[in-house]
Amino acid sequence: MTLIATPRPAQSEWTTHDLALVVRRVASQPHLWRPKIKFTAERYWARLPGPEGVDVWLLTWLPSQATDLHDHGDSSAAFAVVEGALTEVRADDVLGVWSTTLHAPAVRVVEPGIVHDVRNDLVKPAVSIHAYGPRLERMRFYDIDEQGSLVESRTVWSSEPELQA
Repeated sequence: MTLIATPRPAQSEWTTHDLALVVRRVASQPHLWRPKIKFTAERYWARLPGPEGVDVWLLTWLPSQATDLHDHGDSSAAFAVVEGALTEVRADDVLGVWSTTLHAPAVRVVEPGIVHDVRNDLVKPAVSIHAYGPRLERMRFYDIDEQGSLVESRTVWSSEPELQA
């Protein structure tokens, strides 16, 4: 049974616009994600139903929980803040590092190759829904060197979101 009515492009053709629609549709159906909310000392995530060829995940964020700077390999992504607020940090060698605070019900898209970090800088827990298309396979993590340039620090092959192995 498909719970998410959404267009079904070929797996390699998912755009950030398509993924933004997916996270908005999932967010609008709290019966799909609210029962999966759990806050733990380590960041928590749970798979949610989604269209074929797309990974959809619920992520929970206690204050001070964060990912490291990373990209999503060849996957496009979108995420919706459904409870609380999160800070997204983006970095590149031209513009440097900047951050944006996103309050529910904000939706943000991430093109392949964009380097970002998501974190809960506030005092209340937050919940977000993320979609990756094609399905997440690889994440590259980055450090910033003394000159302010991005330096790849490691690559993680995984189908799980924001994994910090």
